[in-house]
Amino acid sequence: MLLMGAEKKVTVMLPEDLLKKAMKASGEGLTPTLRKGLELVAAKDVYRRLLELKGKLDLDLDIGASRKDKER
Repeated sequence: MLLMGAEKKVTVMLPEDLLKKAMKASGEGLTPTLRKGLELVAAKDVYRRLLELKGKLDLDLDIGASRKDKER
């Protein structure tokens, strides 16, 4: 997920071994790897907030009817 808009250049001190492991795992260079890591951190917060909604939404869905709609 690439966010459009302003970008900010930053200088950070990071453990070299962690960067190497992350870049190897992502198969990408430094900037895409760091961007992906930041996106995962942001997504984790969204996921946590979604989990807080678990059991709080009363959805009256007819799964059978929904599946029939897909078949049409």
